[in-house]
Amino acid sequence: MTRYWNSRAITFGIIAIIGLVGTWTYNAIAIIERNDFLGDWFNNGPAVGSLTTDLLVMAIAGCAFIVIEGRRLGMRHLWAYIAFSGLTAIAFTFPLFLANRERHLERQRQEAQAQPQTAAAGERQAL
Repeated sequence: MTRYWNSRAITFGIIAIIGLVGTWTYNAIAIIERNDFLGDWFNNGPAVGSLTTDLLVMAIAGCAFIVIEGRRLGMRHLWAYIAFSGLTAIAFTFPLFLANRERHLERQRQEAQAQPQTAAAGERQAL
């Protein structure tokens, strides 16, 4: 479970947990109080409208980054980060993607370092 977790991956993982707990605390309050969550989000004036626009644009940019960067690195299950951002929060799924991206990069670095050593050992055995 701790394989390939470097300090950046751990940092992004902690941010993901904070994002999940922080957003779902307010979501739970809205559910318990039976509030019109989306109505409250969009109908409370220009400040909330500004925040909403800011967050939606950031979410779209984050989802685009997940797809573009994830494909570039050959990561799998990218759709899950986007789907779960609607079910949980982009404040959770985006840092979670960043944490797993760091793990993926760390695995690639370790495999690249091990490859020359393996090739050298194979050459010695052939002699």
